[in-house]
Amino acid sequence: MVRKMTFTPGEFYHLYNRGTDKRSIYTNANDYERFLSLLYIANSTNPFHLQEWRKKNRGETSIFLEEREETLVDICAYVLMPNHFHLLVREKSDGGISRFMQKLTTGYTMYFNTAHERSGALFQGVFKATHASEDCYLKYLISYIHLNPIKLIEPTWRETGIKNRARAEKYLANFTYSSYQDYAHDKRPQSVILQRTALPDYFESPRDFEEHITAWLEYAKEV
Repeated sequence: MVRKMTFTPGEFYHLYNRGTDKRSIYTNANDYERFLSLLYIANSTNPFHLQEWRKKNRGETSIFLEEREETLVDICAYVLMPNHFHLLVREKSDGGISRFMQKLTTGYTMYFNTAHERSGALFQGVFKATHASEDCYLKYLISYIHLNPIKLIEPTWRETGIKNRARAEKYLANFTYSSYQDYAHDKRPQSVILQRTALPDYFESPRDFEEHITAWLEYAKEV
């Protein structure tokens, strides 16, 4: 399959893909943690052999202390769902997104197939992409990506409205496999995945970010 979209340096893109046949691509904490590790270490102009690093018996989070060369893209937001992922990135130079995504998905597929004793493709073809060409759409994508985990506790909330807003807000705040905590709370090792300064300065404070995201819970039915 040939991609029709051309990625332009300086522009923002929503990248996403799901498991082939809608299968789960993360089945346990190790799977999620490996993908997070790859989000960081695959975003580099230099190669990195994760298996050799792991043989040194280092903890999983210590990967985020490793120094990298120049990054391929600016990662501004992400979320990992059981059978798919979403990324918001900025192209830094020609070919950066394509190279990063090839390293990310190939590396993760190799890990997943070995860990789960399977073979073949893991993802559903070439990753999908949309261009955030307008400021309002870019800001909306930040909310859309970070609100994805709500579907795990209220699958139809966008159509029927949220049933328990307090529960939903707490779930978002505690969801580990997205960049929500990096915007809303204290820093954690995974915070280095993001290049937050690449985004326009939309939020004056962590509280402002949280209020902007959770405000969508109130207007789900209208949207």
